[in-house]
Amino acid sequence: MKHLMYIFSFLFITIAIGNSAFAQNANAEIDAFIISKMEQRRIPGLQLAIIRNGMIIKNSSYGKSNLENSISANNESLFNINSITKAFTGVAIMQLAEAGKLKVTDKLSQHLDSLPDAWKEITLSQVLAHTSGLPDIMGEDEQIFGNGDELTALKKVMSLPLESLPGERWSYNQTGYVLLGKIISKTSGMHFTQFIEEGQFKPAGMVHTRFGDSYDVIPNYAGAYTLTRQVGNRFIRSNTQGISYIQFPVFFRTAAGILSTATDMGNWLIALKGGKLLKENSSFSLMWEPVKLNNGQIRGFNQLTNGYALGWPTVSRASHPALAPVGGGRSALFLYSKDDLSIVVLTNLMGANPDQFIDEIAGFYYSDMKEENGFGLPEDIKKFRSALLASGFDKAELVLNDLRKNEPNFQLRESDLNSWGYKLLSQKMIKESATIFKLNVRLHPQSANAYDSLAEIMELFGNNSEALFNYKRSLELNPANKNAKERIRVLSEH
Repeated sequence: MKHLMYIFSFLFITIAIGNSAFAQNANAEIDAFIISKMEQRRIPGLQLAIIRNGMIIKNSSYGKSNLENSISANNESLFNINSITKAFTGVAIMQLAEAGKLKVTDKLSQHLDSLPDAWKEITLSQVLAHTSGLPDIMGEDEQIFGNGDELTALKKVMSLPLESLPGERWSYNQTGYVLLGKIISKTSGMHFTQFIEEGQFKPAGMVHTRFGDSYDVIPNYAGAYTLTRQVGNRFIRSNTQGISYIQFPVFFRTAAGILSTATDMGNWLIALKGGKLLKENSSFSLMWEPVKLNNGQIRGFNQLTNGYALGWPTVSRASHPALAPVGGGRSALFLYSKDDLSIVVLTNLMGANPDQFIDEIAGFYYSDMKEENGFGLPEDIKKFRSALLASGFDKAELVLNDLRKNEPNFQLRESDLNSWGYKLLSQKMIKESATIFKLNVRLHPQSANAYDSLAEIMELFGNNSEALFNYKRSLELNPANKNAKERIRVLSEH
């Protein structure tokens, strides 16, 4: 018996040491990956939280929370999560539904008076999922109507016609969330900010989280930076960070306006999945199911976040699907619904777009999710990639012909090839990416985008004559291509 106990003890210690070594190696590799992404994307400061087994297993901060005073980011630095706030609003609506105070199928007119007639039949579900057809309360300049005055803003937006019939198309929209704030306040008996604080911040142990914006004096605020500035009517991107001023009036803060830490966000996800915020399994099923348009399709921001549920963008795919709230192009969280994994990345750079590399972080735990292994590519691109890796990228045309013979429905869409070309470029497979961009032009000779991308890589190779030729061809196909115009001007001067 003692001998068996010794063996079991030895095995336990060996497994524990193995798990510890894996965790240490994964942490070091993730740190290196994050630092590389920050350098590549010019991100000043970043927080990361990784959640497994109902606990935060990695909680790290990188870079500077404040560039002006050279203050390092730490785990208590507060980052603006922007539109991730909408996921909190979705939870708040579901809490009220569980309390029997509303249904997501309710019409707006059941809870709000004095609405335009065209708005009255719109449902809460359509509002939450951006399929309502409502006009946007923000103008083309990305500023809220009325300069922050609620009555002026609502009067202006209510004077506008619907952008589409309810349920006809997906269109990201802030107006609906302003209306949801009014509904939460009315049905809960307290202001929606207090309802979210009492119903989510406190039970989740979010000790640092609060509502606010750039106007407020916020201890440990990580600030907001941008690489884009306006010069005349143009927006110019540079490699130097500038300060971005963000203001969210109180009435707008169901759409955006929460500041948090990755730690707090991790605790919120743990509390949510652990049943502290919502009690019924049916609430999660309803809240996280992508809302379908009238034609049965789902739509979202892009090919990655391709659906939208009740306050939650979704990554709908066969392998490793996720709920994926994103905010301001600067922060994101992925809750992998079929895996024991959630990842929170908060940054202080507008345009950092961490949603584009969270899957890569997940790849340190699930190797099949590594971009270098083809994860995230459309199925036909995956097949093409596998065949090219076996035969060589120089055989692209032959490989393509064989695939077409064997599979009559096989096709390589322009946007898919273009996206894959840039992924190859990011993986430092430069020659291979050039092959794909050239193939894309041959397959899609009427695509201005294909020529523009090929021109960019030719310029990267230093082949300015080829770059100039392709920029000119792109401009012929799309006279509004400002990038092509600018590069033609620059290259023509040399």
